[in-house]
Amino acid sequence: MIVAGIGCKRGAAAADIEAAIRAALARAGIGAADLNAIATSTAKETEAGIATAALIFGVDVVPIAEAELKAAGARVTTRSDRVLALTGVPSLAEAAALAAAGPSSRLIASRLVVGAATCAVASSGAAQ
Repeated sequence: MIVAGIGCKRGAAAADIEAAIRAALARAGIGAADLNAIATSTAKETEAGIATAALIFGVDVVPIAEAELKAAGARVTTRSDRVLALTGVPSLAEAAALAAAGPSSRLIASRLVVGAATCAVASSGAAQ
């Protein structure tokens, strides 16, 4: 399973979110057709840009509860003090991707920023 974790500013454009996902997938060497889900915090699940990006990629948005984000937050590789203060995790994108991909998941693309969005990609199961 391949999951793109998304963090974004309120009202982030779908184009930024789509571009961030495409850039993170490219960094991981994964094609868009292999994406299984987009994950974000429950606080961001109603963002129109995220919903539109999910439609573009033909995947579901998986909302991740705060407790699950915090549990996965121990496994993130990048840190934003601003995001930590706002969300309780050092990287929302990385924590969401890891949480949605499962307890044995691993990051295959660490957080990157495109415009008003961040994206990280995690994989569950066998190495990709």
